[in-house]
Amino acid sequence: MTAEIMHPLVDAVERYRDAMVDFTRRLIAIPTENPPGNHYAEAAALIRAELDHLGFADTHAAGDCVLSFIGEGARTLYFSGHYDVVPAQDRGQFEPEIRGANLFGRGSSDMKAALAAMMYAVKALRDTSPALTGRLGLIFVPDEETAGPRGSRYLADAGLLGRNAIGMLTPEPTGGVVWNANRGAITLQVTVKGKSAHVGRQSEGVNAFERMLAVADRLLALKREVESRATSFRISPDGVRRSVLMLGGCCQSGSNFNVVPESCCFTIDRRINPEESLEEEKRRLFAVLDEARAGGIEIDIEILQEAESSGVPEDGPLAAALARNIQRITGRAAAFEMCPGLLETRFYAARGIPAFAYGPGLLTVSHGPNEFVPIDRIVQCAAIYALTAVELLS
Repeated sequence: MTAEIMHPLVDAVERYRDAMVDFTRRLIAIPTENPPGNHYAEAAALIRAELDHLGFADTHAAGDCVLSFIGEGARTLYFSGHYDVVPAQDRGQFEPEIRGANLFGRGSSDMKAALAAMMYAVKALRDTSPALTGRLGLIFVPDEETAGPRGSRYLADAGLLGRNAIGMLTPEPTGGVVWNANRGAITLQVTVKGKSAHVGRQSEGVNAFERMLAVADRLLALKREVESRATSFRISPDGVRRSVLMLGGCCQSGSNFNVVPESCCFTIDRRINPEESLEEEKRRLFAVLDEARAGGIEIDIEILQEAESSGVPEDGPLAAALARNIQRITGRAAAFEMCPGLLETRFYAARGIPAFAYGPGLLTVSHGPNEFVPIDRIVQCAAIYALTAVELLS
């Protein structure tokens, strides 16, 4: 990339520092908590108004999603991010505040500041007018925190996700690394049934808690086998490379200490590395539960979430361009790792589209009571996005 393109583009991004912070603050002030999915229409309206203000004419809604396209041609590089946030610990988190070099507030890190970086990266590109051979797609979705039924999953089901894509970037709070892979998930809520009775006549009841222990014992044998596996993708610390089967994240039983519990409910959270098959691991879980049923234990099962893992190589054109521009702007070599949780890159990777996560936020503070984002990182990421777009579409 020539200095004649790079320097004006980076300067243009820097000029929008205050505008990015201002838009982020206005977006944080809308409490888009999910669950249950509050204020989506208000947030989508603010996003559309900002896109209109920036002169992005090809903008439209698809349900609660906002899609905006800039440029001409079929080849499209997508920037996709979510505007929903996890519930706040207190209402003051929706009153954004600058303290020193950081912007605090619910969603500042995950990922409302990153949405501003996406927008203004494209605005800087329009200002400096480098010749592009394709389009940029800005995609704003809700429901990422609950597997995307009104967001990316909705777009996928409607045939609107990733049309003519040459790649996708999502600005998740990656803490300075690039996530090129993510775990999948199959999460179950299991209810073991029994029969209620007074403790003094417990022989007339059936203790659902004790039956649950028998079911859990079978699952612990599967857990030991599952967690002996490790992914080949980079992730630290080393113990996190192990596949995951967690029991009892939520657990509830009985109505009082002196009543035989008639039901016991617990969760199973199976997180699947990219080398594993979601369908096979789901089958193995259900086989254990079916074995318990065959032994006379009554069980109800509800699937809470189900999502594929994904992994993308580090040596494709988008990965290489992203890595080069991270080095240019930050002075540090790009590091590729696997995200320990779910990512919406999976919707694109499932369609053969190279998809990566890289954003200004920090996973260590996201979802917490003191969530913040470094303001300098918002600007840096906007510059990285803009330079990467130029490389891919020039």
